[in-house]
Amino acid sequence: MRIIVTTWTVDPAHSDAQFKVKHLMINNVTGEFTSFRVNVETESDNFASAQINFEADIASISTKNEMRDNHLKSDDFFNAEKFPVISFHGKGITKVKGNEYVLVGDLTIRDVTKEVSLDVENGGLMTDFYGNTKAGFEISGSISRKDFGLLWNGVTETGGIVVSDIVKLQLNVQLQKQA
Repeated sequence: MRIIVTTWTVDPAHSDAQFKVKHLMINNVTGEFTSFRVNVETESDNFASAQINFEADIASISTKNEMRDNHLKSDDFFNAEKFPVISFHGKGITKVKGNEYVLVGDLTIRDVTKEVSLDVENGGLMTDFYGNTKAGFEISGSISRKDFGLLWNGVTETGGIVVSDIVKLQLNVQLQKQA
């Protein structure tokens, strides 16, 4: 029996890769990567055995504050010059119930790779106005930035922490089936 491999790529006009981190431990600052790639290979339209690869360009980081963005791109955090890409390579996806899954894979930030688990909500399949097959997913989770060597932190005069260790990830990804 021949297995049909289907390739899916990200529809950038309908996808985003965001993160949130506590600032001064009182509110979240949201950022995003405006340039990223997702490549998925599946057996037909079944995502249960999907091979998932994601890359985000550090140079595209945006928190809507140029000074903060430049700091994030510096060696204090991502060191965009030496490590220009964050990557994720999926190792497996497991159905939890209904349209909920857990995706396990290797996340690499700077020169550190760690296994992470992410929650996935499968939004299903749809054909757009042009006859293209689309699939939608919401992916969320959290990581410890310190686990990946992002150790910088300031302390206020009163001893308050400037940036939390925990970073929340939120990706809304629409994939397009390739011919």
